[in-house]
Amino acid sequence: MSKLLADAYLASGKIGNVGTPGAPIATFSLVVVPSQNSVSGTVVITQAIDGPDSHIVVDVKGKIYATGFGPFTKVVSLHGEYIQSFPPPAIGAFPAEFDAHFAIDNEWNGIGGFSYWRHHIENVPVQAIRNLKEELA
Repeated sequence: MSKLLADAYLASGKIGNVGTPGAPIATFSLVVVPSQNSVSGTVVITQAIDGPDSHIVVDVKGKIYATGFGPFTKVVSLHGEYIQSFPPPAIGAFPAEFDAHFAIDNEWNGIGGFSYWRHHIENVPVQAIRNLKEELA
């Protein structure tokens, strides 16, 4: 049992067109356990617009696998649920799903996509973050 988490590590990054005005960006912080092919953590979706989609926090779980070939050495899938508020003037909220997938190199840079209520973003960069605390401040 002590070997179960022996190779676990933290991975942080962003999925999306960083620097593009109004583009949704998914910032992730994940605990990766390669021996179990598992990842879990938090995704924060931000978008420079007012409304219920401007800041969403999602607890996620997923899988990570080695590809064994090419420049992308790992593939990752994430899934989670969060509470989505209806846009004004409506009142209320409902559980909504978040999904993400990406192909990355050993430095956690690559390409991927994500989807959440009424949004589907594909073929965008995945970039590793060295200091997540500064990025989210």
